Order: sequence, then C-alpha cells, then structure tokens
Amino acid sequence: MNNMTPQETLTQWLEQSAAVRARMLQGGGKPGLARPEQVTGKSGMEIMQAMLAGELPYPHIAETLDFALIAVEPGKAIFQGTPQLKHYNPLGTVHGGWYATLLDSAVGCAVHTMLPAGRAYTTAELSINIVRAASRQTGPLRAIGTVIHCGRQLATAEGRIVGPDGKLYAHATTTCLVFEVPTRG
Repeated sequence: MNNMTPQETLTQWLEQSAAVRARMLQGGGKPGLARPEQVTGKSGMEIMQAMLAGELPYPHIAETLDFALIAVEPGKAIFQGTPQLKHYNPLGTVHGGWYATLLDSAVGCAVHTMLPAGRAYTTAELSINIVRAASRQTGPLRAIGTVIHCGRQLATAEGRIVGPDGKLYAHATTTCLVFEVPTRG
C-alpha cells in the first residue's frame, strides 16, 4: 500500500521522470527509428531497457504528445505524460487521442516486454474509456499497462491513466497480434 501523500507522489514522479530523461539523453537517446541491426536478437524486454538507457531511439510521438517511458518490468510498462494546450480539441478539453496514445503505448509496451527475440506485435484492438477530464492544470499523469495474457499469436493487456492522488482518468484494454519478425535476406 502506498502511504505517500499526493504531493510526495508528484515529487517522486517528477524526480523519476527527470532521472529517466537524463539517463536516456546521456546514453545518446533521441527520437527516431531503431535500425534492424539494433534490435535483431533482442527480446522485447531488452529492447525496452535499451530505449530507457538511451541506446535505442524513442518514438517521435513522445515529443509531440509530451510523454515518456518511465519504467518497464516483465508484463508491465509505465509512461508519464503531461497534457498541454497543444493537446486540446476545439472544445477546450484534452483530445481523446492524447489519452488513447498514452494508453496504447503503455499496454502495447507491456506486451512487448513479454516477447522473445524474433517476435513483435501490433495493436489489433484498443478500447478506451475516459472517466475524468485532464487539463493543463492537471500536471503529470501516469499510464500503467499490464499484460493479462500473452500467447503465441494474441496478447491482451489493460491500462489505466492515474494522477499522483490515485484518481483514475481513463482506462483501456487491448488485443495485440503477435507475429514472427520477417527475416531480411
């Protein structure tokens, strides 16, 4: 059970995010696409850890939507993002695509941590429910993805976006198609 106050949790989240971003930059991390030779022979977990170490590029969308990978473990991935004015829709609220992208990243990467070398995934289905509005004033939110099932061809996972106070902002489920990475020859 977490006995920290919301302010203590927020401070911890900000410190952890700053440390992860510094480590990624120190390792040479920048937005981009990994080259095949950078990921060949690596498990999904090894790829995710290499991204956290700055050894592999992180996706450009992370800069566009102001979010970052924070932590991974087998079957789990945590991302942190902060809604900005540039993420608003014309009605003055955070666009649903911001929540969807953050959750898709968390649940998909949670699945990725479970895959052996030579296997990859793609999202086949994503279902999200937004239950609380986020805004520029909300501050950082965390998307936590957890694998429910990971088989040879299909994987399922669930995710939640929460604030430092534990309040739920959105939740999602996904079904991912798991496949063998084509060999280049």
